[in-house]
This record gives sequence, structure tokens and C-alpha cells, in this order.
Amino acid sequence: MKTILICGATGFIGRNLLEYYIKQNKYNIRAIYHNKPALKEYDVEWIYADLKNADDVKKALKNVDVVLQFAATTSGANDIINRPYIHVTDNAIMNSLILRECYEQSIEHIIFPSCTVMYQPADFAQKETDWNAQDEIFPTYFGVGNTKVYIEKMCEFFSRLGKTKHTVMRHSNMYGPYDKYDLERSHVFGATITKVMTNTNGILNVWGTGEGGRDLLHVDDLVSFVDSAITKQDTPYELFNVGLGKAIKIIDLIKKIINHSGKDLKIEHDLSKPTIPTSLFLNCDKAKEKLNWEPKIGIDEGIIKTLTWYKENKSNVAQIKTVG
Repeated sequence: MKTILICGATGFIGRNLLEYYIKQNKYNIRAIYHNKPALKEYDVEWIYADLKNADDVKKALKNVDVVLQFAATTSGANDIINRPYIHVTDNAIMNSLILRECYEQSIEHIIFPSCTVMYQPADFAQKETDWNAQDEIFPTYFGVGNTKVYIEKMCEFFSRLGKTKHTVMRHSNMYGPYDKYDLERSHVFGATITKVMTNTNGILNVWGTGEGGRDLLHVDDLVSFVDSAITKQDTPYELFNVGLGKAIKIIDLIKKIINHSGKDLKIEHDLSKPTIPTSLFLNCDKAKEKLNWEPKIGIDEGIIKTLTWYKENKSNVAQIKTVG
């Protein structure tokens, strides 16, 4: 049985991958923890590792076949605007070390989650080829966007050396179980869930106008993409868009969450808060063509699934908010 390594296994996407592959029972699983304690309720091999340290990276990757690199320094719009440097240095260092070690140890396959912030705002579904190096990345995302592009190119570079298969995902905005739900670090979906579910005064405060659009993908669909890439990619390097393929205005998303929550809330706009007024969504035809993957969970179903999980896991949500 092959061994799969989940970096960032205590985080949002990593934990969902962990639960999925435990149920599948088709790999030995090694899971990395760092800032959060190991989740001992999951019967897998836990390893403590600081992935910015070369020795820790070497230890973590020893005798592994597939690496799912979902460890990262991430946060929401507040940090992207006020502390953008935190997304640059750590992520560049850890991914440089991991990619080199994958090559050194002849790892079979690594999957790296990039992002979509390099794309220009647009009113059409953008393909992987719709961005080029001459495009100016939206100023708010300049640091994190260029860092992701650098790591994408590092994946392509190492893939040309012929030992390790590389999959890069430009995934859209994710949501679902184990997302960040604290208002300081959450993205728009998680923040709105928390605001709606904890509301006591009947008024929901919304940052900005809410006119920006987001392509929102439920984490279960991302997990299914990862599994498809592992089993079906037959080339040394591929870059895929991974999203729902349509945008929803933030204000419309908020209204849907309120409606599905069953609460009666009035929306008020706070124009002084940080907001990112861009809109983009993804063309994911390449993933359909090469991997036979497409998203299955629409936005309304995804909201209902997430609200149900939130209500059933209040203690987990509290832990996510405090330990994070």
C-alpha cells in the first residue's frame, strides 16, 4: 500500500483530505502538524514538522509516495490588506524546501494548491491560459499572487527533471467543514456563517457594498479533484483551474445564507471596513477533459451542508476559532 503525506493536516483543506482518505482506506497516511496539536482521534501516523526547516522536511517526506502540500500561512481580507507580507516569506521558503526534497527523494507525485488572484477581474469564465506574466496582478494581491506564480514555476521546473509528477491547482474560494470561522482571519463565506449564526440583534453588518463576485467551491469537490489528479494524471506537470465555474455576488451570497439559516436579519453596510471589490470565476474544462472532474455541489446545497455541519459541531467551531 502506498503512503500519502498530508501537509497541513490540522487545517481546513488538510483535515477534509484526512477524513476522506481514512474512509477510503487505500493509502497509508502520514499527517503533519505544527501550530495546532495532532488530532489523535484520527488513527494515522502523526509527525510534528516545521516545514520551513530543511531537516524537518527531509524527515517528513521519507518513504512517502504522494505529497499533498496543503500547509500554508493563510488568512482573510483583513490581513491581505494590512499585513500582506505574512503570506509571502513563509510560503516561499516551505514550498521551495518541499519541492526540492520531493526531487531528492524521488517522490512519485506532489499536489500544490495555488490560487486565482493572478487573474484579472473579468465577466467571463477564465481559462488557465487567460493569465500571462505581462498581466499586472491586482495591487492587494501583488505579494501573495507573485509568490504563488513563483511556486507554480518551481513545480514546472522540477517536473522537467523527470522524477516527480506535479499537479498545480488554481482553486477558487473554498468553504465547508473546518474552515476558519473567526472574524479576524476568515474569508467571506466563513465570516458570514459566523455573523449569521451568532447574531443576537437582528442586524447583519456587511463589509463594503458586497458587489464583488466570488467563485465558491465546496471543499468536498476540491477533495474529489485531488483524488482524480492522483489517479488519472499521466503527465509530468499540469496546471488546472478548480472551481464552481460561476460567480455569485457577495451580497447575494449573504442573502442566501440568511435565508437558509431561517433567521430574520436586516443587512447594513459598513463602508469603512476592508473589502476586495473584484469579480472572477473559472473555466474548468481542462480538468473535465483530462481528469473527468467537475464540481457536484451547487451554492445552495453547499450552504445547507455547511450550516448543518456548523450547527452539529459547535464545539469544533469554538476550537477552530480559539486555536486556529
